[in-house]
Amino acid sequence: MLIKFKENFRWVFPMLLVLSLFALPASALDLAQAKTQGLVQETASGYLKVVKPTGAAKDLVKNINAGRKAEYQKIAKKRGTSLAAVEKLAGKRLTQ
Repeated sequence: MLIKFKENFRWVFPMLLVLSLFALPASALDLAQAKTQGLVQETASGYLKVVKPTGAAKDLVKNINAGRKAEYQKIAKKRGTSLAAVEKLAGKRLTQ
């Protein structure tokens, strides 16, 4: 009986490990959840800020704000305007 268990365990353990790796992204916090839970909020600067500091909220804000800044810079360059002007316009739209 113990031998059978060991044989099955060698197969089951790697499968459980693989399945748990696929479950990690599904459990990650997304922006809608973070807003609903009151963890983050939009600001007039066009970026998010952390309201309730959790590791997941901090990481989310850091990643989203980095992406927003890159996009704002592209828009500013394309329109021949300043980054600050694009941030201000985005902030106005996001906080309405």
